[in-house]
Amino acid sequence: MTNTVQSTALDQPLLRRADFGNLVLPNRVVMASATRARAANEGLVPTELHAAYYAQRAAAGLIITEGTWVCEQAIGFANVPGVYSEEQIAGWQRVTDVVHALGGRIVLQLWHSGAVSHPDHLRGELPAGPSAVDPRERSFTANGFQKTVVPREMSVADIERTITDYRSAAANARRAGFDGVEVHAVGPFLIPQFLNPRLNRRTDSYGRNPAGRRRLLLEIIDAVAEPWDGRGTGVRLSPYWNVGELFTPDDRTLADYDELVTELRDRPVTYLHLQGRQPAASDDAPDFEAFARYRRLFDGPLIANLGFDHGSGNAVIEAGIADAVSFARHFIANPDLVARFAMNRDLTVGDPVTYYSGDVNGYLDYPMVNWHGDTGS
Repeated sequence: MTNTVQSTALDQPLLRRADFGNLVLPNRVVMASATRARAANEGLVPTELHAAYYAQRAAAGLIITEGTWVCEQAIGFANVPGVYSEEQIAGWQRVTDVVHALGGRIVLQLWHSGAVSHPDHLRGELPAGPSAVDPRERSFTANGFQKTVVPREMSVADIERTITDYRSAAANARRAGFDGVEVHAVGPFLIPQFLNPRLNRRTDSYGRNPAGRRRLLLEIIDAVAEPWDGRGTGVRLSPYWNVGELFTPDDRTLADYDELVTELRDRPVTYLHLQGRQPAASDDAPDFEAFARYRRLFDGPLIANLGFDHGSGNAVIEAGIADAVSFARHFIANPDLVARFAMNRDLTVGDPVTYYSGDVNGYLDYPMVNWHGDTGS
């Protein structure tokens, strides 16, 4: 049999080393957080499935885990793990041990659903949000997707308790062996609810104006850094989120995000993980200007997310707009994504039907490419 030399492209922006302060990345291919709903147990504890899943993807420059509940009151999606119990910490320790043994780096994303929860998750109690306004979203429960309800408005004591929950979750993440944490502030969930003037109608210091609406996030960032001796956290934002009736970006909301991102420069933030505009079609290129707007305001490391492929990922880094690019659906279906980029191989397409199926199918069984150009399990 004749040996064939496969083409590689190792001198490309995505494969260059990156220094994110206390995080040194051997490449700039970041695994974005993606909810996979595999903690199908009463305690929402990470299992051996999680350890194997993240181990398969340890070649990523940085792994950002699925969003993880900071407390029981944060729960808003079925079978998502938490980081508030000793059993959960032990489960995550198994994950970080395996990833580190394979040379990887992994941070835990901290998540709170706020008003986008449902009484089914909360033993019949109402979820809580910035104001008593139904976000008009859907919550994935044990009985399938259900419409959200009008939440109760969080008291100042509720807010203070939530900040404490984030601080405790960050401390638990450090105990579990993570290399850092990322604050989940994307989509329609708790922190974006506070940032949204259509949902946050408070008249106290956690509402009233843009500075008040961003106060919760800024206090969470400070609290999360404390257990890490002041080392910064990653922060993921989605200023262009445009799903549902109440999350529609406009000049006012984008200006609010401009102020927020500018203020992040003075906070303990390791990197900004920015979700861009949703492309109009699946094969449309990402809008680079959507990221450049915030690159001009934030001088720390920036990770770009949403709609990128191999070519556009290299291009946005080469243009100086981003320092790294994160991929979610590509990492779901291509555990060896970094190798495929390095070897110019085609990507496997994932099956959305299995994204939340709860078992091995569509989770651990995607094929790896081998050096002869075909794929094998």
